Amino acid sequence: MSKKHMGSSIDAFLQEEGIFEEAQAQAIKEVVAWQLAEAMKKKKISKSKMALLLKTSRTQVDRLLDPKNDITLGSLQRAAAIVGRRVNIDLI
Repeated sequence: MSKKHMGSSIDAFLQEEGIFEEAQAQAIKEVVAWQLAEAMKKKKISKSKMALLLKTSRTQVDRLLDPKNDITLGSLQRAAAIVGRRVNIDLI
């Protein structure tokens, strides 16, 4: 077994593999989808109710909650507002 990455950070490993940005983007999508789903649970809003409030289909809500899909900032902002949250993006 190679010890090439022994002691290095996961970020360093992902950068060396050339997949850091892709992995980071996927992690962000997963966290955002989870936060939205948790906020819906807390507010007792079902997917069907969310679709009604967003004036869209249940399928679209499923896509919104699936981190494999890309969603628009506008869709995310509308969904966040419905559950009493807001979207905050920082460039660092």
